[in-house]
Amino acid sequence: MATFLHRLGLGSFRHRWAVTIVWLLVFVGTGVGAVTLSGTMATSFSIPGQESTTALDLIDERFGGGSGGTAQVVVAAPDGAKVSDPAVAAEITAYVQKLAALPGVESASNPLDPQRPTVAPDQSAAYSTVTYGTPAPEITVEQREALLDAVAEARDGGLNTEVSGEASMEPGSDIGGPAEAVGVVVALIVLAITYGSLVAAGMNLLTAIVGVGIGALGITTLSGFVDLQSTTPILAIMLGLAVGIDYTLFIVTRYRHELLHGRDPENATAMAVGTAGSAVVTAGITVVIALAGLAVAGIPFLTEMGIAAAATIVVAVLIAITLVPAVLGFMGRRALPRRLRAAGAVDPEEQGRPFYRAWANTVTRFRTLSLLAAVIVLGVVSIPFFSMQTTLIQPAQAGSTQERAQAIIAERFGPGFSGPLVVLVDGANATARATAIATSFQALDGVEFASLSRARPDDTAAMVAVIASSAPDSQETKDLVHALRSTVDDAGDDEIYVTGQTAISVDVAEKLDQALPRYLILVVGLALVLLILVFRSLLVPVTGVLGFLLTIGSALGATTAVFQWGWLNALVNTETEAPLLSLAPIIVIGILFGLAMDYQVFLVSRMHEAHAHGASPRDAVVTGFKQAAPVVIAAATIMFAVFAGFVPEGNDTIKPIAFALAVGILFDAIIVRMIAVPAALSLMGRAAWWLPSWLSWLPTLDVEGAALERTVPPATVSEMPETAPVPSSQDSTHR
Repeated sequence: MATFLHRLGLGSFRHRWAVTIVWLLVFVGTGVGAVTLSGTMATSFSIPGQESTTALDLIDERFGGGSGGTAQVVVAAPDGAKVSDPAVAAEITAYVQKLAALPGVESASNPLDPQRPTVAPDQSAAYSTVTYGTPAPEITVEQREALLDAVAEARDGGLNTEVSGEASMEPGSDIGGPAEAVGVVVALIVLAITYGSLVAAGMNLLTAIVGVGIGALGITTLSGFVDLQSTTPILAIMLGLAVGIDYTLFIVTRYRHELLHGRDPENATAMAVGTAGSAVVTAGITVVIALAGLAVAGIPFLTEMGIAAAATIVVAVLIAITLVPAVLGFMGRRALPRRLRAAGAVDPEEQGRPFYRAWANTVTRFRTLSLLAAVIVLGVVSIPFFSMQTTLIQPAQAGSTQERAQAIIAERFGPGFSGPLVVLVDGANATARATAIATSFQALDGVEFASLSRARPDDTAAMVAVIASSAPDSQETKDLVHALRSTVDDAGDDEIYVTGQTAISVDVAEKLDQALPRYLILVVGLALVLLILVFRSLLVPVTGVLGFLLTIGSALGATTAVFQWGWLNALVNTETEAPLLSLAPIIVIGILFGLAMDYQVFLVSRMHEAHAHGASPRDAVVTGFKQAAPVVIAAATIMFAVFAGFVPEGNDTIKPIAFALAVGILFDAIIVRMIAVPAALSLMGRAAWWLPSWLSWLPTLDVEGAALERTVPPATVSEMPETAPVPSSQDSTHR
């Protein structure tokens, strides 16, 4: 692989104009496609074949418009009054008529209708269900604003009214807004400090933006042909920008290193792509496998998200090994700070990187204490993970009209009214069967009430509304969904379905919970196989996988403490305390797996390279650490900034995921890769690099580029840096 990438880097350098033009044409082409071919993206989650999803399709078929978006407009009577008072009732009736005339609205129920009243038991409040003719994702901005304006006008006119429901929800910002811009600025600052050159930093950021732009625009174009979730592009942008910056950073850092060791720009570029590029390709493959592996869950929308994000990673890798060397051809020695451009300049690495050498010496000298401290800290942070709860029902934003509406409904009607369950009876004599079902449900614990809500004139389908006595996202309501289905199953009637947003949430959460162990086994198994191939060792892969498990536990533990328990939630600009989104854990595991393996490959490959050239086990750890750690720290800082930028102003779906990724990167880079891994490898000594003879047949991936020593002319090979690391006196002192 190293030899092939060496030739690819050389070809990209020599044909830099052609390579650059091709990538720019691809960028423009995806932009044109996004503008002309993009479609509407979904904002709701469901799984085809599940009972709740099947029921929704049948409701839409039997009743028509069953899939239209809805909103609950709540009206609270003035203090001391009732909604049934003539003056208040007249005002509510007129208001409902106005709601029914809003753009896109198909109907607005009258809460005072004697046949189907929706009035609180003490008559202190009532609510109207506003139904649109299109699903919630297809409701236009103008239609949604018209509803919110009508509520605000009524409130200003003295009517205490609020609105909730999916039709009233304004989509959260798909990008992080100003905070995300700050993340990009932080990335630029870190790159400028790392390179000591604004030109090199700007090039790094620009090539990453081209890559993530192609990926995101391509996904947007694809949305015109297949149904995609609205979170798919933002996940691709978030991950693609982070790895795009990092992959370019690794190659440019090696390029600058080669320049300072006497190579001309052409040979330096080829060597950088052949060595660092090999690590980039290997790391990229791990991320792609982890994301594509989301298909193991068997959930279409999750598979689409994983494949789309994986495609963005592929673009980032291709950019790093083709466009980056082409741009380096234009930059030449300007990739170096001005003070280092003169021939014979000394590479700062040759000065020993005293901070990182001291860090490595300290960790390897007190290796047992360092390893125990790292494990204990991450273990404590992981404790909340064991009480993590998930749901698809996300709380309304604090202080919003949706939150106030839900509070009124929960207080005046009951917590279950904001998430009613729907039971569909399909088939002949549906009304009588539905009435009987409602009676049997009424006797179940946890049911506030159950009653027939709608029936077809030909009596071939009917619906029962079931109101739980607990909140939609509570465990009690989840248990009630199972109790309802058990009652139906015991009756032996396969034409009765339990659905509604709460039931859908239960189905998706359980499907994800079942898939999570399989997925974890998959990615852990892939990590072991890949790392065994890369390092030709058994203990190094085990160390990497155990470190990854600590990273996952601590990232999800911290996220649970902040978003579910409410600890320090002001730091992430949220006041809600609720279960995490159902798909968050599996997405976080997939992304963090790839990124953790990135750091493992970049860090340990330099240690492996030093050991292969004769360094003792401890000296190999120290030498590899001081070479790779600065770049890994810079890469982690950039990724942290990019992910953290989506937290303060991101939408409710992205915010917890971005937070988990940000803290996961922090824990993995600082505690696992900078402390636990060097300490563990130092403890294992030579055994860390042992491979049983019965595995000697495994292919060699050559991430370090050893094959280049045989294929590159000897005069060039002799200039390769640090081929035979010599233990320093400081290493010998602490050995």
